[in-house]
Formats: sequence, structure tokens, C-alpha cells
Amino acid sequence: MISAKNGLLPNLFKFLSVAVLLAATLHTSAQDNQLIEVSGTVVDQETKIPIPGVSVFIKGTISGTSTDQNGKFKIRSKLRFPFLLTFSSVGFKTQEFEVKETGSQLHIELLTQTVLGNEVVITASRVPESILKSPVAIEKLDIRAIKNSPAPSFYDALENVKGVQMTTSSLTFKIPNTRGFNIPSNYRFMQLVDGIDMQAATLGVPLGNAIGPTELDIASIEITPGAASALYGMNAINGMSNLITKSPFLYEGLSFYQRTGLNHLGGTGRELSNLTETAVRYAKAFNNRFAFKVNLSYLRGTDWLSDTRTDQNPNNLKTANPNFPSLNGSSNIAFDGWNKYGDDVLAGSNTVSVSGLTINGQPNQTLNVARTGYWEKDLVNPNVDNLKFDIGLNYRFGNFAELSYDYRIGKMDGVFQRGNKIQLDNVIIQNHKLELKGSNFLVRTYVSLEDSGDSYNVKPLADNLDLASGGSGTAWGTKYKSALTAFAASNGGALNSANLAAATAYARQQADAGRVEPGTQAFQDLKKTIIGINNWDIRSSTIPDATTTGGAALVQKSHLYHIEGQWDLSKKVTYFDLLIGGDARVYEIIPDGNSFVDFGRSIADRGKPLADSSFGKNIYYKKFGGFVQATKTLFEEKLKLFGSLRYDYNPEFEPKLTPRIAAVFSPVKEHNFRITYQQGYRFPGLFEALSYVNNGRVKRVGSLPYINEGLGYLDNSYTRSSGVIFNAAVNAAVAAGAQRNDAALANRNLLVKADLPKASPEKINSLEFGYKSILFDQKVTLDLDAYTNTYTGFLGQVQVDVPKAALVGSDAAVLAMLDANRDAGQDRYRVYTNAKNKYRNYGAAMGLSYNFYKKFILAGNASYNKIRSNNQDDVFVTGFNTPDWSTNLSIGNREVVKNLGFSIVYKWQDTFLWESPLVTGTVTAIHTFDAQVSYLVPKSNATIKIGGTNIFNKNYIQYAGGPTLGALVYAAVTFEGLLSK
Repeated sequence: MISAKNGLLPNLFKFLSVAVLLAATLHTSAQDNQLIEVSGTVVDQETKIPIPGVSVFIKGTISGTSTDQNGKFKIRSKLRFPFLLTFSSVGFKTQEFEVKETGSQLHIELLTQTVLGNEVVITASRVPESILKSPVAIEKLDIRAIKNSPAPSFYDALENVKGVQMTTSSLTFKIPNTRGFNIPSNYRFMQLVDGIDMQAATLGVPLGNAIGPTELDIASIEITPGAASALYGMNAINGMSNLITKSPFLYEGLSFYQRTGLNHLGGTGRELSNLTETAVRYAKAFNNRFAFKVNLSYLRGTDWLSDTRTDQNPNNLKTANPNFPSLNGSSNIAFDGWNKYGDDVLAGSNTVSVSGLTINGQPNQTLNVARTGYWEKDLVNPNVDNLKFDIGLNYRFGNFAELSYDYRIGKMDGVFQRGNKIQLDNVIIQNHKLELKGSNFLVRTYVSLEDSGDSYNVKPLADNLDLASGGSGTAWGTKYKSALTAFAASNGGALNSANLAAATAYARQQADAGRVEPGTQAFQDLKKTIIGINNWDIRSSTIPDATTTGGAALVQKSHLYHIEGQWDLSKKVTYFDLLIGGDARVYEIIPDGNSFVDFGRSIADRGKPLADSSFGKNIYYKKFGGFVQATKTLFEEKLKLFGSLRYDYNPEFEPKLTPRIAAVFSPVKEHNFRITYQQGYRFPGLFEALSYVNNGRVKRVGSLPYINEGLGYLDNSYTRSSGVIFNAAVNAAVAAGAQRNDAALANRNLLVKADLPKASPEKINSLEFGYKSILFDQKVTLDLDAYTNTYTGFLGQVQVDVPKAALVGSDAAVLAMLDANRDAGQDRYRVYTNAKNKYRNYGAAMGLSYNFYKKFILAGNASYNKIRSNNQDDVFVTGFNTPDWSTNLSIGNREVVKNLGFSIVYKWQDTFLWESPLVTGTVTAIHTFDAQVSYLVPKSNATIKIGGTNIFNKNYIQYAGGPTLGALVYAAVTFEGLLSK
């Protein structure tokens, strides 16, 4: 059972913070060396022009600075001579210089390097290494790549990275994924910002772009497709991104950014709209000892709209009315629209079974009718904004330790899709981070605070709008049937193929009498009332005159407490390099009465507030882990071997060991081959493990077994899919003259017992091959990778029906499964559980860039991803949700003439099937062009950029049920490094 102890977590974080400060104290021992000062100038070797912003580091220490606008630098240290200075800047070859004595001015000339083949990355192995010799596939976007991208923001630029599939739910909400099994709330792809996990735990979504760095503070982005669990633990089984911000020691001064754009240029369902984003950054360093930075940004715009009117329950399906072909097209009375709510037929809710009808002279006919519901565009707010602020304080203890404190807060609006669509409104996420790092160690602790603000769930909003103004299901169905009878009486006394469509249209109009309609004041007033009520319970259709209105408010709060550390022991070990590390994480969940409840209370009392208006004791979900990594180079550094082993423990599950072994073979510097095998585990996220949501007459429940106590969805349930087949067979038998109960018992074998397993962590086994090279005098870079993954215990959702007060297999349980007994006889659940089959997917990717003339670069990448099918259906559809093929082609020149650059990107993505509990359908192929032109104004330290994405306005969607994305054009101006030094 989950433990709870008042005051434990705040005190724990305080203790961890003190521990970091104590560790800092231990690294501040006095040094006897005399303070020396080294200064000089850095220029371009070709033009002899000073280069601003060059990073200057004392090799093997954390001491460093950057050149000012005149290319000058000054660095102080207590090191003994000689020592090495490292000079690096985007677009230039890194150079080292040995300092043997003081007193002279250094003059350093850097060589221009058009194609960067020797970037250093950290994410793949948690230590700096050449990107060519990374043991796994890794991509890097540095400052230059971000500036040259036509994407309107650095985060949008991820969409053009090899192997990355972006899912856009809102202007403010974008989720990357790699190598398949994509969902809008992606648990399998980890997003880090300076080591902080950006997952909003109780919301169940990563918010890297919503509360992460500003455009001005991003230094680089590293993306690792594929499993990274051996070093990073839970969640990183599909891949991860690491957003690295600028150090205030290296990037000083005042910077300003202003972007103004337009979207909704036609065909997206909204009028032409303005988009603005403003950002400011200021950083200052004092004597290479203390530095600080402050960032502030604000974005505002009109969101993309999800308004696809596709029917995912056409009339020929058993969940509709296949025996009455006249009910098709727009007259389908069991319509279940992609972006409509309150008509959720496939989920088994919001439906009315109208039986006992005589149609075409046949008695005892049954019609399945969906409630009318509301379109998403009438339920969500089109206006979104995103406010971000962060401050960082850094202090250096000599040359070997740096202590930093960072505070980050973000406020955002938007829409995202989980089990349902969620309207985010005034969501606030805060991070406090305290970190001590040196040249060979790191200790980091942080706390994340989450508050869902004024957010609400779109489905219970639609359900309760219908119920509060249109009546319960029973009352609505009675009015519908009466109207059908009246229509028949006034049209020859019979319902038949000729008049059935008109009759059902009339019946819906009569049943909806009094229902609030979008655009009216009554609709707005009732909507406001419902989204302010923290109670999603849908009023039972057995209470025709229920007066209590259900709500839709999303009230979720949580605290995440995390500590981690690592120590590079390579200098203390003789025969190989050794890295060790560990981490601990605790989630503190505040029960809200909807998504999370106090499981220590009886089932009847769960979700009911106590006298103090709380919903019970806080819930704690814990995870601990540690890792060791050894590396060894052989044969004059031509072969590098990697071995990692990680241990993870969550008290709710058995401990897990995660290995990774890899080898990189470089027969010559230009050719690098690699092979990697690794495992990964993913413990269920908070919502997957602990949710208990009474939502739309289908409760969503977590995977931990004690939530099942007294409910029976694991061991006493039928699958919903078999219930559909069963009821269709019963209706056919009744139409042929059988009694309903007799028909039910005669077709009992069609019901399939769910028999769901006890939840366990999701596991992946991954084998990867790769090759990286730099060819033709650094004019061409080539990057190839191929992989195969096997998932065991894949986590997903299955819907089941539990017969009330009856055991599965009994006559009473069979009769309870009749649609006519929906409310009195059944409880329906959507359960997070493990798949019974293994799932295997495989793929490959290629990236190529060619500096074919002066500074012109032609680049492209292609990715292929595929899943092997299983012979037997599983308890749920896993949803690979990934196109077979996707490509990006680009051409650009950062300086085609003096200070003027451009880039053009073409993106193509194959048609694919998107499967989810909310919407299943085909996502058509994507063909788009992005372009930008930028002009540098050196005297003002300014860059003017004009560009756009999808510039030909070829509207598309990225996932079924998602928004229609059109062109976005913009103009931006950036000033950088003002007032520096």
C-alpha cells in the first residue's frame, strides 16, 4: 500500500538541499597557489575580425569565460603553470592553447568550420564525448542550427531532426517522439531541461516547451532516439531530449527577442489571427566567481482548432444500426464524431437503446441512438498564452566546483489529449533546483510543483451540458421514442425505409427540446457553472429528474522531489573509465476527488470531501535507482567498449536490473561503427498507476491491484468489445422473435472474460547498429542507424464491463451485460494494464549533409519505422501511431551574401493509422515547405528574420482527433549581448 506521512517530503527536500550545500563546503578548501590572470583576443583566421561569444575554458576545470564584442577575454585562476585553454565557438574548429607563463597577451585565431563533425555531446553517456563515438544514435541542435532553422521557435525545430515525430496539440503544447508507439501524452519519451524532468506528473504530460527555456537562453538540444533507461531510469524507453541552457559565465549581457506572426490563413476553421512572442534575457558575471541570469518571455495567440467531422462509428458497424441502411451519412443516429463529445458510442457511453419498435412491418426492432453532444470548438477556449520566467544564481568555488540555484515558473493555456481532451487554463508549474558540479562530479536536487489552475475535462463538460439541460438518458430516450411513435402516426402509421431517416431527425429535435445550444447565453452560463464544479460524476439515467449538476473542473496538484548524483572515478581507476551515480524520486499527490482519491477509504466514500473540504491523505509514489558505467579504449583508441548496469526499485513492483553494452569501432577517424544492446523498464506513470476517474459513465482506473479491491474489473469482468458483439447478436435474435433474456443466455459464449493481469513495469529489449562518418575534407557527413525493439508487458488501456452483484459466467452476469441493463446491471471501466502479447518493431534512419559550394549546405534525412503484427489479438490496441516513412530535405546558406542567410525545408510524412481510446482513424500524408531569410546587423548585434512554416498552407493533422495545422508566417528581431563587459 502507498505510504503517507505528514511533513515527510518538505523535510526531505530541505535535507537534500543542505546536503548539496555541505558538499559545496567540502570543495572550498583553501588553495596556496597565487592568483594569476590570463587575457587575450580571439579572431577569425580568415578575416582577422574579432569573434564575440567564444567560450574560453581552463581544460579539466569548471573555470571559464567568453569573449566580449571585441573578441577580448580575461580569466583568473590559482592553477600552476602550465595549463591548457580551450577555445570553442559555433562555426569554428575547437582549439587548445598551452599557457606556460603570465604577462603576455594571447592572440588566438580560430579556423572556420562549415560542417560540424566533431561536436561534443553529453546525453548519450552522461559524460562529454565526441558525437562520432557516441554508443547510441544521438542528434544535436546547436545555436547556429537553431538560428538557421525556419521553424518559428527552437522547439519547433525538433520536428526536422532525423527520426523525430512531433505531435502538436496546441500552439503551446508540442510533444516529440521517436521509434513508434506515439501518443499525445507521451510517457515513453523523457524531456529534460538542465537535468530537470519536465513531466507534469499528475497531468501526465511533459511540458518542455511550455515552461522550458526561452529562445534567448537555449544553448543546444540533444536528442537520443531509443531506450536510455540504463542511465536515466524510468520513462526513457523510446528516447529523450535534453535542453541545455546558456551559462551566465559564458553568455553575458542583455538580449531581446520579438516575434510577430499570423496563423489561420485559411482552411483551419478560424479567422486570420495574430501571434506574438516577446522574450528578454540578462546575464552578468563578476570576476569569474559569481554570475546570475534572468529570463522572461510571453507568448499569445489563437490556438489551432480540432474540428474534424469524421464519423468513426459508421452505420454498417454493430455499434450502430447496420440492419437499417437508410440511417447512414449525416443521418446516422449512432454518429460518433472525431471532435464531438457526448456522442461517445464506441466507449459505450452517451447511448440510448430504443427497443420495441416496429420498422418495415417487423416488430421488436431496436435502434442504438447516440446523444447529440457538442463539438470541441464550442467547448474549448481559442485564445492561449504562455508566460515563462526563470532566474539562475551561480557561484564558483575556485576552479573545481560550481554551485547553482535555479528557479523556473511557467503559466500556460492549451489543449491536450489524454483519455479525453483537456482544456488547460492557467496551469502553473514551478521548479526549484540546487546543483553542485565539478569537473568529475555532480549533485543535483530539485522540486517541481504543479497546479492545474482553471483547467477542465472536455468530455464531462459535454456530458453534463447534455444531462443538465437535456435530461437523463432514460428521460431523453423516452422523449425520443415518443417522437418516433408520433411521427409514424402522422405518416401513414408506420416506420419504414422511406421515412426512417426523417423520423429519427424529428425524434432527435423533439428529445433535444430545451437543451442549451452553443452561442446562446444559457449555454455560456451553464458551461461556466459546470467547469467550476470539481465533480465529474455523470448523473445516472435511472434518476430522470436529477437536479444536481455534475462538473468538469480539473483540479490536480502534485509535488515531485528528486535528488541525483554522479561521480567520475576515471582518474582513480587504472584500467578503464568508471562512472557511478544514483537517484531517488518521490511524488506527492494531493487527492482531488476525481483523478486521484484516498484509497484508504471505502469505495462509497472515495472522492467525497471531508469536513475540511479535503479529499483525504496525500499519496506518495516512490522510485529509487543507481547505475555504474565502465568504458575502455583499446587498439590505440580504435575500439571503445561500454558497459552499464542500472538498478531501479519502486515499492509497488519487483526491483529491476537494466543493462547496456556497446562497442564503437573507428578503424580511421572518419569512419565510426557501433553496436548497442540494452534493456529498459518503465514504471507506470501516476495517472496509469493511481487514477480513479468517474468520467462519462466509464470509470478510468489505474493499474495498481489494490485499486481493484471491491470493484472486480481485473478478475470479474467482460471485455467491452465482446459485449458489443453479444448485444448485436441478441438484438438480431429478438428481431427474429426470440425473448431478450432467452437470446442473451443462448449467446453467452460470445462474452469474453477479460482476466486482466496484475500490473508490472513495461519492458523493452533494444538492439541498435549505427555508422557515422565525415568525408571529403569535412564536406559531407553521413549518419546511419538501424534498430529492433521488443516490448513486453506494454502498458495501455482496455475497457471492460463488470456485472453488478454477479460473478462472470453466471446467468445473472450474462443478463447484466444487456444494453437494456446498462445502468442497473453494469459498471464500466477503462483499465490501465499490460498487454498479453509481445510487440516487436524495427526501423532505420539516415542523415546526410553536403557542403557543396562555399557555405551552401544541402541536407536530408529519412526514417523508416514498422511494427510486426501478432497472430492473436490482444486485450487492447497498442497504437503504433507512426508513419512507415518520413523525410526532411533542406538547403541553406547562413551567409549567401554578406550578413544575409536563408534556408528552405521540405517535409514529407507517409499516411498511417492512428489508434487510441478516444479516436481511431487515418492520418493522411503530409507535404509542407518551411522557409526563412535572416539578416545580421553587426553594429547593433541584431538579427532580423522573416519566415514561415507550411508556407503554401497545405492544411494537415498530425494525429486523429488533433487540430488542423495550417501556415504560420512570422517576422522576428533579436538583439544579443548588449551591455556585455
